[in-house]
Amino acid sequence: MSDQPLPPGQHVPRDRPALHYGPVPRFRAHRWDLRVYGFTESLGEFRWSWPEFDALPRVDAVADFHCVTRFTLPGVHWSGVSTQTLVELAPPAPAATHVMVWAEYGYSANMRLDDFLARDVLLATHRDGERLTPEYGHPVRLVVPHLYGWKSVKWVRAVEYLTADRRGFWEERGYHNLADPWKEQRYSYQEAPGDGPPLA
Repeated sequence: MSDQPLPPGQHVPRDRPALHYGPVPRFRAHRWDLRVYGFTESLGEFRWSWPEFDALPRVDAVADFHCVTRFTLPGVHWSGVSTQTLVELAPPAPAATHVMVWAEYGYSANMRLDDFLARDVLLATHRDGERLTPEYGHPVRLVVPHLYGWKSVKWVRAVEYLTADRRGFWEERGYHNLADPWKEQRYSYQEAPGDGPPLA
């Protein structure tokens, strides 16, 4: 159990719901890969097969998980590949400022590169000592503990480096572009000038 205070408007639920948009994809290890592309330092693309990604060094992080629907799961133990390790292996161009994280079925979430590289952000393969289950993002999900949970993309397939911000799936549909739970940045109507690109 975490001793951290909860962000405003959050509560700890009795159960631990798994929320996601759309169906749970089927994992096919022989067809799965993770790509890093866009404004890389080399302008080339990086790719890992599932055995290659699963062999990368792992780190652990214990952090609270804050959902925009107002529940917080305290002290979740994640294990996986640090985003800092990924960026060392696939360096961004100096002009890169943001990332778009892509998942199965075209789902996406954007964030600042600094948020992506925060100390406890990782591409998780395990939760509470066990492999992720399909409904929680198996085989790989992004975990960004300091932002609302929709930024912690399940079923990750690619990371795109950007030189300008671009809204992801929920950010285009009325969620706040920055998603800081301590500032209750839940919805786009709360955005201040400079918080994100214009809504279409």
